[in-house]
Amino acid sequence: MPHQLSIMYFSWVKERIGRDQDVIDCPENAETVGQLLEYLRIKDAVYQDVFADLNKLRFALDQDFVGLEAPLRSAKELAIFPPVTGG
Repeated sequence: MPHQLSIMYFSWVKERIGRDQDVIDCPENAETVGQLLEYLRIKDAVYQDVFADLNKLRFALDQDFVGLEAPLRSAKELAIFPPVTGG
């Protein structure tokens, strides 16, 4: 059964998508972060450019850093952002 997932965008990801978050019904065939991003790329052209090089992005599920292979399971929030640098 699909569940709702909040997707939060930060930095240039937010600027290019044009909003800071979406709430979606997570499709049943998207079991991992990578599969969900592929679903979004197919669904809406705005994601094609932003998610063209996933190596330039970092992800967190329910505030824990994860990779593309991380299972979505019953996560409530996915954050997408560029790598953070400090100084």
